Amino acid sequence: MTRLTRRALALGLAALPLPALAARPAIAPLNADDRLLVDKAATYLQGLTEAKGRFVQTDARGTSTQGTVFLKRPGKARFAYEAPSGLLVVADGANVSVADSRLKTFDRYPLMATPLSIFLARQIKLDRGVVISDVTRLADGFTITARDGKKQAEGQITLTFSNTPMALIGWTVSDAQGQATRIRLTGLQRTSGLAPTLFVLNDPRPKSVGRGKM
Repeated sequence: MTRLTRRALALGLAALPLPALAARPAIAPLNADDRLLVDKAATYLQGLTEAKGRFVQTDARGTSTQGTVFLKRPGKARFAYEAPSGLLVVADGANVSVADSRLKTFDRYPLMATPLSIFLARQIKLDRGVVISDVTRLADGFTITARDGKKQAEGQITLTFSNTPMALIGWTVSDAQGQATRIRLTGLQRTSGLAPTLFVLNDPRPKSVGRGKM
């Protein structure tokens, strides 16, 4: 697996820093009905303090991987990919770390430089510091497309929610070139008492092996 492919696999979770967009189209203000859905989503996410479930990730080339996800707001997440992937992605509240046991590589990125930070924030304010570019209604749910209004994170993220029950069921991260990586959540359930060690990921490699490449 090349370094680029490995970065693409992590894109849906870490949403790695992306090249700046040359230009962005003007975005129309949200109407009252759209605003209600955005507020509904923000309230739900604010209450999702700890959760666990399963995920299936599909990259831009159609390759799928799966694993277990743990979320603990603010700022913490763990995505443990199943074999043969070898990937482990952990957000510790400040950074997103990506370890690949197959390639024996380790990378770390600032959490605030990723669209993932939008729904891991301490205070979910989808109308502050975030630009909502689209709200779409589905048969039993809706999607919200957003990007960082401060431009710390390039690209955009589309969050998908179900109505019955109200739940986050996935997201899609699109980079500046329009390449999309999709995450589908299944069985995401609220929980409590997740071990702090789940959200710690140190460089597992010997100090003599490429530690300066993070």
